[in-house]
Amino acid sequence: MFSLVVKHRSIQALLDIVAMHDLELEQLDVKIAFLHSELEEDIYMQQPEGFTVLEKEDYVCLLKKSLYGLKQSPRQWYKRFDSFMTSHDFKRNSFDSCVYFKKNSDGSFVYLLLYVDDMLIATKDKGEIRKVKAQLSEEFEMKDLGPAKKILGMEILRDRKTSKLYLSQKGYIEKVLCRFNMQSAKPVSTPLSAYFRLSSALSPQSDDKIEYMSHVLYSSAMGSLMYAMVCSHPDLSYAVSAVNRYMANPGKEHWKVVQWILIYLRGTTDVCLHFRRTEDGVIGYVDADFAEDLDRKRSLTGYVFTIGGCAISWKATLQTTVALSTTEAEYMAITEACKEAIWLKRLFSELNEDLQISTVFCDS
Repeated sequence: MFSLVVKHRSIQALLDIVAMHDLELEQLDVKIAFLHSELEEDIYMQQPEGFTVLEKEDYVCLLKKSLYGLKQSPRQWYKRFDSFMTSHDFKRNSFDSCVYFKKNSDGSFVYLLLYVDDMLIATKDKGEIRKVKAQLSEEFEMKDLGPAKKILGMEILRDRKTSKLYLSQKGYIEKVLCRFNMQSAKPVSTPLSAYFRLSSALSPQSDDKIEYMSHVLYSSAMGSLMYAMVCSHPDLSYAVSAVNRYMANPGKEHWKVVQWILIYLRGTTDVCLHFRRTEDGVIGYVDADFAEDLDRKRSLTGYVFTIGGCAISWKATLQTTVALSTTEAEYMAITEACKEAIWLKRLFSELNEDLQISTVFCDS
């Protein structure tokens, strides 16, 4: 059972709102979050080693509270937190269950984002933030981290004078490069070279090649790249999508592409998302690559949505069915992009931001 977490698109949407309205942005952490949750079922556990009661060694313990490791713990923690927030006049966003907001009597809003036990709070008045912190501290054991500077491996940098906010993963990427010995590599200019033609035919067939690839940290590297792509690097979307298809049985050529992407990151460690005050609405760009997949002839959908030139939502993935023409592939891609546009519009609408989806550009 996994804990509900805020979507990264919602984090980027909040940061955009913070930059546009120059809101205060602070961070909190819940100590031992799962231990705050109540259990709904009767659950027994063996007596812990070192705490066995003499002459009752065959007895078991009846849990009164949730523990780390229980399948129910994440769900029960979220239910407890959600109940607390709604009881204090916060509303849960209809399009992301980990986004909460409250409208004050003066018309201002308080926003709270939850990622398991990490929280971001944004509002115009610092006094309102102190009030929310006090309410949370009465109910849970909290750690006040002050102004938000780093969350989930992402660094938050602000220039309040120019109303600019930057979301960077420089520290995270540098650690990834060191782990895979790419910190001194000569950078390349593109995340994926045109001469790479990937297919399952490049997967290892002999036992020797399979044995060799079993010692390559392919899955670990892919996980690191995917996290960078999801958080702050939309430029990696297509390349990561291409190599991710061969996770089950990667070959040497697939691994070379992963290394290429890491080398590309070596030259783009300083690249970050740049949020600023703008009057622009949401602008989308969408395209399709017909029969891009050499194995199953499926087409690729790619889109990105920006506000003031800063990406807030992006995706590059194979379409679920085979398109019979380039026109059909384009329509399928545009459909996915329009679904995302509607989601973004409704998310911002509930957060009191009347941002228009001004244009969705396509090439057909």
